[in-house]
Amino acid sequence: MFVIIGIVVVIGSVLGGFVMHHGQLEVLVQVNEFIIIGGAAIGSMLVSAPMRIIKHLVSNIGTLFKGDPYTKEQYLNLLRTMFQLFHIATKDGLMNIEQHIEKPESSAIFTKNAFLLHHHHALPYLTDTLKLLLSGGVPAHDLEALLDADMETLHAESSQAPGLLSKVSDSLPGLGIVAAVLGIIITMQAINGPPEEIGMKVAAALVGTFLGILLCYGFLGPMAAHIETIHQSEARYMECIKVGVISYAKGNAPAMVVEFSRRVIFSDFRPTFAELEAVIKEAKSAGA
Repeated sequence: MFVIIGIVVVIGSVLGGFVMHHGQLEVLVQVNEFIIIGGAAIGSMLVSAPMRIIKHLVSNIGTLFKGDPYTKEQYLNLLRTMFQLFHIATKDGLMNIEQHIEKPESSAIFTKNAFLLHHHHALPYLTDTLKLLLSGGVPAHDLEALLDADMETLHAESSQAPGLLSKVSDSLPGLGIVAAVLGIIITMQAINGPPEEIGMKVAAALVGTFLGILLCYGFLGPMAAHIETIHQSEARYMECIKVGVISYAKGNAPAMVVEFSRRVIFSDFRPTFAELEAVIKEAKSAGA
């Protein structure tokens, strides 16, 4: 929602100020400049990255208009899920969570947390690690190193799409200059024409520079930064899982495990101690 508002504000401010200076909006409609800059930007993207990264980028741009999914509610659901799993493991034995982690789509615990169940990174991150615990013989420090390696891989993978968008954004002012230079070449060919015609050609050439700079700093650059922020939120969600699993592997009680996890959540989304306590009581009563 705020992405759309931001786009409207950028366009409204730029065009509004232009009109206030008695500018003619139709002068900015230069289809040839749009084709030069847009086509060159898309072409450079195809040259600089394989199709799989471009697909990830398209998917990431789609998430911008859905808002940040990592809310306090989702963190509370995650803490509830982890508490229920570790409560069963502590009370009835670790083997009793096998049915939940082997087939989470049919688990009474995971089906109550649709966000985690459909999270293609977080779900295997949790379930695969718990399977290692079931196999036994994995020291807590080795488990932590394994989870850190997984996180590093995820970070490297997730940074490719916004990195590509950022590079394309940085190239747009240069592509705008290319469009402007082509416009000046056309202008010089008509140098003996009437002043009005020459002026229109120069204006069209300058639109290319204007468009490249506006797209860079007004749209694509901020979008790349926003995607990186969402990926940081995802990394924090995964960190919450990691801390909880390591805490359990070190022998802590389920209530202490989710408290460790709660402490790594960003303050904007972190549940209070009382909210977590209420979730634990609810989970215990449901399990009873």
